[in-house]
Amino acid sequence: MTGRDDPAARRIFLAATGQNRGKTTASLGLIAGIMGTGHRLGFLKPVGQRYLVIDGTRADEDAVLVREVFDLPDALNDMSPVTLPRHFTTDFVMGRVSDDLAGQVERAFRRVAAGKDLVVIEGTGHAGVGAVVGMSNASVAALLGSKVIIVSEGGVGRPIDEIVLNASLFEQHGVQVLGAIVNKVEMDTHADLPEILRRGLAQHGIELIGCIPYSEFLANPSLELIVTHLQGELLAGEATPGQTIGHVAIGAMQASHAMKILRDRTLLITPGDREDPRLDRRPRTAGDGVDPDWRLPAQRGGPAPAARRQPVHLPGRDRYLHHGPGGQRHPGQDPPHRHREDRHDHRSGRRRDRHQRPPGAPLSDPLDAGRTMPA
Repeated sequence: MTGRDDPAARRIFLAATGQNRGKTTASLGLIAGIMGTGHRLGFLKPVGQRYLVIDGTRADEDAVLVREVFDLPDALNDMSPVTLPRHFTTDFVMGRVSDDLAGQVERAFRRVAAGKDLVVIEGTGHAGVGAVVGMSNASVAALLGSKVIIVSEGGVGRPIDEIVLNASLFEQHGVQVLGAIVNKVEMDTHADLPEILRRGLAQHGIELIGCIPYSEFLANPSLELIVTHLQGELLAGEATPGQTIGHVAIGAMQASHAMKILRDRTLLITPGDREDPRLDRRPRTAGDGVDPDWRLPAQRGGPAPAARRQPVHLPGRDRYLHHGPGGQRHPGQDPPHRHREDRHDHRSGRRRDRHQRPPGAPLSDPLDAGRTMPA
């Protein structure tokens, strides 16, 4: 018996046109609405890339979130049957993995769907993500006999293009697309966007189910979230949940230069062995103040700071900011984006690094440019 043949529950598959489009936000809203009507609901994240280990069980972080928020009774290993650890895709392609991934997903779905009225299934990334291991979102939706809603983000041309592209792959697998949700829509400044999107998608036979207005609170991480994810020590101020990060700046420079790139609610990232930008108390950044007695951990008798050797991942953003060599990452996470670009030198026939220094040039780093990036 396959998920398609299982009459235990209706099911809806939430897909997206890419990462960080707002799929999990849409899932949370949909689940809350369904449970508010009294329906019995189950949740499934068939294939997870970013996972946590809870009581020895490896589970996708979205499954953990939904289970905790809505107090769902199902086991985590059923809600998140397949997670992809580091090197899994390479091992799969090279024939070193013999797991029946489709069977794991089917069996987990049947257990989650038992006694439920509806199961919300959340995909990972765009329609083709997972194809490398034979478990693309499109093929999983077909496997489970689910209809699909596609989530994209604001704009006009890009969301329509992306939705049409993803819908074509689902349709190729025989999966019906119910419609699309467009997230992060600037309703205040572009009140006519929903109608433009509705008409644009209708030209391709796709219904616009709704638009989610842009919210800075949802789009940007809070200082509390930064502190929690980095397991850091807050030396001054308060990390309140509503205190969001407005901008991110790299402060690998002298304090006098760093001050020029700071704006309101700026997260300033500095190397662990550079104290002058943090000791300068002229502006107020996202930390809202500096402890006048602040000292480096090594100066307080503790170990030298190691944070500069780790990537800083801003939650909700597919961006890693590196502090020195290493480029380490947690298993299951996507590789960090390098702040460089490899180019091919056609004159020499060799590849060259865009930021490669010519012989005798002074040491520099692309992160030392004092740029600011939106959070």
